Amino acid sequence: MEIRDYIKDNILIFDGAIGTMLQDNGMKIGENAEVFGYKNPDKLIEIHKAYLEAGANVVTTNTFGANELKLDKLGYKVEEIVDNAVSKAKEAINLVDNLKPRYVALDIGPIGEMLEPIGTLSFDRAYEIFKRQVIQGEKSGADLIIIETIMDLYEAKVAVLAAKENSNLPVFCTMTFDESGRSFTGCMPESMVATIQGLGVDAIGVNCSLGPNQLLPIVKKISKVAHIPIIVQANAGLPKIVDNKAIYDLDEEKFFEGVKKFVDEGASIIGGCCGTKPSFIKEICDNLKDLEKIKVDKYDGCIVCSPSKYLKIDKPVVVGERINPTGKNNLKKALTNENIDYIVNLALEQIEGGAEILNLNIGLPYIDEKNLMIKVIKEIQSVVDVPIQIDSSNIDVLEAGVRYCNGKTIINSVNGKEESLQSILPIAKKYGTCVVGLTLDENGIPDKAEERVKIAEKIVNRAVEYGIRKEDIFIDCLSLTVSAEQEKAQETLKAIRVIKENLGIKTVLGVSNISFGLPNRVALNHTFLALALNNGLDLAIINPNEPVMMETINSFRVISNIDKGCINYVSNYFNTNNEEIKTKDISQLSLYEIVQRGLKNESREATVLLLEVENENHIIDKILIPALDLVGKKYENKEVFLPQMIQSAEAVKASVQVIKEKLESENKKNISKGKIILATVKGDIHDIGKNIVKVMLENYGYEIIDLGKDVSIEAIVSKAKEHNINLIGLSALMTTTVKSMEETIKAIRDNGIDTKIMVGGAVLTEEYSQIIGADYYSKDVKSAIEIARKVFNN
Repeated sequence: MEIRDYIKDNILIFDGAIGTMLQDNGMKIGENAEVFGYKNPDKLIEIHKAYLEAGANVVTTNTFGANELKLDKLGYKVEEIVDNAVSKAKEAINLVDNLKPRYVALDIGPIGEMLEPIGTLSFDRAYEIFKRQVIQGEKSGADLIIIETIMDLYEAKVAVLAAKENSNLPVFCTMTFDESGRSFTGCMPESMVATIQGLGVDAIGVNCSLGPNQLLPIVKKISKVAHIPIIVQANAGLPKIVDNKAIYDLDEEKFFEGVKKFVDEGASIIGGCCGTKPSFIKEICDNLKDLEKIKVDKYDGCIVCSPSKYLKIDKPVVVGERINPTGKNNLKKALTNENIDYIVNLALEQIEGGAEILNLNIGLPYIDEKNLMIKVIKEIQSVVDVPIQIDSSNIDVLEAGVRYCNGKTIINSVNGKEESLQSILPIAKKYGTCVVGLTLDENGIPDKAEERVKIAEKIVNRAVEYGIRKEDIFIDCLSLTVSAEQEKAQETLKAIRVIKENLGIKTVLGVSNISFGLPNRVALNHTFLALALNNGLDLAIINPNEPVMMETINSFRVISNIDKGCINYVSNYFNTNNEEIKTKDISQLSLYEIVQRGLKNESREATVLLLEVENENHIIDKILIPALDLVGKKYENKEVFLPQMIQSAEAVKASVQVIKEKLESENKKNISKGKIILATVKGDIHDIGKNIVKVMLENYGYEIIDLGKDVSIEAIVSKAKEHNINLIGLSALMTTTVKSMEETIKAIRDNGIDTKIMVGGAVLTEEYSQIIGADYYSKDVKSAIEIARKVFNN
């Protein structure tokens, strides 16, 4: 039975941890799991066979890290590792009974490097890496693809696109979240579901990082918004390091109690992750009669999102209109010169004004709109956290925008013309976006509301035929300027009302068009907005930096009983004198504000000007560091997330570079608060966390000697002696390499090097850092900075 059919009516059981079993079968600390399985095929077959005999329907191939970035360095090809792993899983299936359906899942884990803008790996390069694994997996005979343990929503999106565009296999996707309820990069479970299920995967869920009790709140969030099967693969509780091995705190019975809770919340695909062995899977299968697949009410609302913020379209929403070059000479100039910082600042201003979605239109006839759209999206999403609406009349630009946008976005727009329907609706379906439908067709914009409603019906019916959910369709009834077509305003309002009442479809409107060519436009705009809201408008495309427009929105939410207890209204307007609050133009921002916004180009320019009146130490100690500290506190309080923090660090880096160049030109010594060695220990090829720590420490004025990943003990000792180092930072992400960290620390001490050592990594704890002889445990970037300050007395 094809797996898509099986999961319709049955609970599907995956296997447990492969890495844990490989260690039990002789894999040494630091040894590559995929290569070990390739060299020891009999052991790999026995592990798969043990899980199958325990009752698993699905065995996962030993290909979690089988990507070219990791394997090429070891002298192995992706194709040979993947082919061997799939064939051994199939051989294991042939060795057991066929009393139940059995499947081989091609396992694809994270690449091991962060994608832009947080890291340096491009979207397209990541795509090619995943594509190679996918093609070989299907060629070798895998039955499905499981993309798992992804920490970054952008990477998950790339992996899913590579899988969907290069194979016909079913695709399951899981991300990993911590106890804060977010991923390492700040992604929310709801954002993951909205984005990834829209790409057409067959199951969505969570794996790794936590035990069943800690994962349950995350599973509940997923189940509230998912409308496809949910997969959960928890760890065997929480780990402790004992004799350099991770020991998990749950036995089989306790683990099964957690599994029952997952199923009660709607999960129907269950397996195990770190620490779970065949006995855990057997416990589930032996008690499968106690698990009943329940029918979960599919979420029938609409969500748009960025990774770190999701927005339910269940009340009037503000869409910022200002990133549109029509009538805006400064924006046209910025687009022509590719002054991305200017555009980013427009985005930030609108969010500060109250925009909940940003409309993004950069169309000019004499620019490369497609490539610029990609650049603008990446830069805007590196500093803001609201969903994006891609607006263009060019189909290639629309597709590029939704492809490279991180999150679930909106296409603006399709219309009733046959050419438009046939070219744009397939894009919306493929990428799982919402879509705005304009009530115009080959005959133009109808005069009467009834004709606009007919076009709306046509758009809705065609979109549904393509598989687009009605909840994801918004109809724009089109506001026409009253200076030329005064009688049409009431027709627009009537069309909104009829579409809401008769079609049950959400509506959107570009409000400002109503006043074009007339004086005192704001008065007309806010009056028309109030009327449109009263007729059922859902998404208002307005200028949120006009206070009266936001006052209209906020007042309507109170009067319509949406803002319960007037809480948001009071918080917005308490203790104000109702004077107009004008958002600062980018040219008015101080360097302190520029750093917080993460504007690199503006940071350079502001520093050049500031150096004319202030010395270097004042700029670094009194402006840059306090600004970065504030961003760090916001990060700690979950007010901003990793992408925003990295962008602020990059702004500081740009500023510091200007200062360094000035000092060099004056033959002065560069400012350095001290040298620090950073290294990922021998056997560990993960350096995501280390690289982020490096960026932040550099921008606090420390000189970083980065030795990279998989660094030998000898190399670390030698470099520490050479530079008379006061602080060494060691990183390990894998349970198999904590022993290497301990041996590195011992070697540093044995060589009489007078230095402090801080350690960090997902598998480490404060307690274990003391056991292995470290001076400090760094749980995150912020703590690493505090440790450096303490060590260097600054």
